[in-house]
Amino acid sequence: MCKILHPLSMLSWKIVKQRLRIKKARPKNSTYNTHKEMARALILTRLQFFNQEGKFTYRRVAIRDQKRCWGSCSSKGNLNFSYKLLFLPPCLRDYIVVHELCHLHVLNHSAEFWQVVAQEMPDYRIRMQTLRSIEKTIGTSITSLKKYQSEHHCSSCEQLQALV
Repeated sequence: MCKILHPLSMLSWKIVKQRLRIKKARPKNSTYNTHKEMARALILTRLQFFNQEGKFTYRRVAIRDQKRCWGSCSSKGNLNFSYKLLFLPPCLRDYIVVHELCHLHVLNHSAEFWQVVAQEMPDYRIRMQTLRSIEKTIGTSITSLKKYQSEHHCSSCEQLQALV
């Protein structure tokens, strides 16, 4: 005897699959595993530096192997950063850290948000444009970023190096 499925039961299975969001497992990235804790230490240091006055309150910091995003901030106050920040020049790395810290005050990219960013980092526009240019021209592969990092020279990075 052949069992005929009701069309609604097929529909409900599709909904169940969508809700479960069954995904294929990504292969483990050994570069990520090798550099994750170094990136965490560096980012925590920069977060501490830019939050010396305690203006920003965050809950947790996660280091992820993100394909396209440098960082993000959740409405719960969690900060997420790509481990690839480790391979960016210091001035661009700092821009991303400041950008995400400012999202703790304003969770969108409104004019108010950019005012907060400008208060913390007056030259943010140049850094943002440089970062977008890198993404469009050389991409975000570790090899490309390391090469760019070694060739990059700017006054902001030189000032940071002098402090170290």
